[in-house]
Amino acid sequence: MKKIKEDSVGGKTMKEKPKNIIINLAISLGVIFATVAFAGLSGSDLVIKTAWYILIIHWVAFVPALIFKTEKFYDLTGSICYAFASIFVYYQTYGTTFSLSLLISMAVLIWTLRLGSFLLKRVLDAGEDKRFRTIKNSPTQFFMTFNLSALWVVICSLCALTAVSNGVLNVEPVFYLGLLTFIIGFSIEVIADNQKTAFRSIPENSNKFITTGLWSVSRHPNYFGEVVLWMGIAIMSLPYLEGLQYWTLISPIFSFTLIYFVSGVRMLEARANVKWGENTEYQKYVEKTPVFFPKIF
Repeated sequence: MKKIKEDSVGGKTMKEKPKNIIINLAISLGVIFATVAFAGLSGSDLVIKTAWYILIIHWVAFVPALIFKTEKFYDLTGSICYAFASIFVYYQTYGTTFSLSLLISMAVLIWTLRLGSFLLKRVLDAGEDKRFRTIKNSPTQFFMTFNLSALWVVICSLCALTAVSNGVLNVEPVFYLGLLTFIIGFSIEVIADNQKTAFRSIPENSNKFITTGLWSVSRHPNYFGEVVLWMGIAIMSLPYLEGLQYWTLISPIFSFTLIYFVSGVRMLEARANVKWGENTEYQKYVEKTPVFFPKIF
């Protein structure tokens, strides 16, 4: 069978090789299985059901994204799923009754509403997300990224969803430590994003790199803040887990791995090296500024 799917991009025809189609679909199936399997670590039928809903939402969103070949609501889909999961699991567990676990759900909800709106505005202002220039022209690869997004949502929020579904009845001191850690991480992310947005809003800085504020102590302080806030959510959830559920604490580790080695730091560092690698000032900045963990002294 030599059928090759074709896509029209900028007046040129892009052919997707049968081998790549098979590989991408196989990866998608693996990711779907992993998503449900990780949800199973919770030991909660409710969390497993939520994981399936998250996958379905991504599949539904993929259809118009493929038709219009747009990535503009890719991040938005993930944000909607975070919000849905945090609200759905809490409501199914407690209804309209107040519980301390509402603070865990609210932490996830506040983060996703802030970041989701920020990313949506950024991609609308920029007109595109450069990561998807090639990906969105391959239906199977594009589908794979939507499934990966679902996996990301499930794993990152897993410890929070599990704790909420278990029922948070008593206040433990470590819960407040987690809440404080979340607030610190969330503040770092927001401040860093706002500093970079303000820097880029100045026309003279269009081809420059930011070295001020939090960006003077880390080359990626916004990502550092995100890992810290997920660590806070994991600590908040810790007292309300038991047995195999402790494996759900992989959430912040997964977040760090994804951000540092896959979709965040690695890609941006490579792009920056291409753009400013020969720039003496950038070389000095790289030499004195840590890539991720802030330089305290």
